[in-house]
Amino acid sequence: MNESQGTSLGEGGVERVDYIRVPVKEIEEAKHFYGELLGLPLNPNSPHDDWVEYEAGNVTLAVMTPHTHEYEFTPLPSGTLAFRVPDVAEAKAKLEAAGVHVGEMWDSGLCRGAGVKDPSGNPILLHRRYAPYPDGSMP
Repeated sequence: MNESQGTSLGEGGVERVDYIRVPVKEIEEAKHFYGELLGLPLNPNSPHDDWVEYEAGNVTLAVMTPHTHEYEFTPLPSGTLAFRVPDVAEAKAKLEAAGVHVGEMWDSGLCRGAGVKDPSGNPILLHRRYAPYPDGSMP
């Protein structure tokens, strides 16, 4: 048996990430935060009022209320969501002007970031890599 016939799904297995669940306590607050403040486009085919899908470039965020899907709310762990923004300082200023608390900006020498939490306490990183990768390509 070759390696692709072992435990791997092999070629043609996983096609892409279909969605990432983002559990929230209150869907209307979440819709305001993700749709209006962050400006993520709403997927017009979102299935229900308690499961709202936003398109974030290459992935769908399924913002949903766990209590209507038979499990308890638990916020996402830190580092789960990192949104690339054109300018971290500008994104931070816009969110703060809208009354959202954003943590201090940091600079790692490769990228900049600042942390924020959605209304349910899910940590989100506003992020921008500015340094090239080792192969010289840019993100």
